[in-house]
Amino acid sequence: MTLGYLGTRMVPMKKSIERTQTGVRIEKRMLKVLKALAEALDMTLGDLLEGMVLHCFEGKTPFSEETLAKIQQLKDVYGLDLTAADSHTLKE
Repeated sequence: MTLGYLGTRMVPMKKSIERTQTGVRIEKRMLKVLKALAEALDMTLGDLLEGMVLHCFEGKTPFSEETLAKIQQLKDVYGLDLTAADSHTLKE
């Protein structure tokens, strides 16, 4: 069994993976909300994004009702008013 980190906790890892650095452009307020959420959940931004993507790839929601409430609070704090309907209409 391989051990790895989940946030700051050492946990058993089921699969061996290779990660890579990436330079992704993302809306500024959205990034602030994501970073704050990762901090609130005691995990890295990368771990949060990986979990979100894996859930979405399976058509599952990645967040509990409690976490969705936290996201709404963070969106209010950082003035993030974008919704899923805005996802294909964003322009610089």
